[in-house]
Amino acid sequence: MAMGYKTFMRELLVSPDNRFAVVQSEPWMAEALEVIQRASFPSLAKDELITAEHYQAHMRVFPEGQHAVVERETGQVVACSTDLRTRVNFLHFQHKYMEAVGHNWLTTHDPQGDWLYGADIGVHPAFRGLGLSTLLYTARQELVRRLGLKGHVAGAMPKGFARYQRDLFIEQYVARVVKGEMFDPVLSVQLKRGYNVWGIMPDYLDDPSCGNYGVFIVWRNPQAPGRNP
Repeated sequence: MAMGYKTFMRELLVSPDNRFAVVQSEPWMAEALEVIQRASFPSLAKDELITAEHYQAHMRVFPEGQHAVVERETGQVVACSTDLRTRVNFLHFQHKYMEAVGHNWLTTHDPQGDWLYGADIGVHPAFRGLGLSTLLYTARQELVRRLGLKGHVAGAMPKGFARYQRDLFIEQYVARVVKGEMFDPVLSVQLKRGYNVWGIMPDYLDDPSCGNYGVFIVWRNPQAPGRNP
């Protein structure tokens, strides 16, 4: 596997320590991507999890939007992200995850869409704390620039909310995370990558770790003309 990786795959980004690289996802990775998905979202409803078959469909629908992180020495796939192109109505931003991603088949991908939509990002637990999500967000933002899109949007999962939901409303929790008064393992990382909170989405998905909420986040391409949505 490592020989095939080193011989045939083009590296899009390399980590500062040269241990990992971001590449475009390939069909042979599908089973490994499903393992990462299940390990990353243990409390997500089973029918909302992305399967190997889904990942293979993503690569056919929009190959440029599918990224994987591999360990360069072994070729092991350790993290991944999924994106599609879309159009965004910021006056009516609330939506459900499964509707946005075509029930995980990416049938909602619009080849002419002027925004990139973050459908999924996950890092295998054994490889967390190594800056791999930062690599993936950098690759996504570079794709936005390369395609000349307005920016990147996503439904962030506030995965730290569950422990506070008896004491705080979701709006209070998110406000404190934005101010840096509280740390959320997902949203705080995204804020550091230049994303801004646009609004809260109830019943975004079925996952008790975030109270089923999503947080609509926006990163605007500084090189795009007319940066207002």
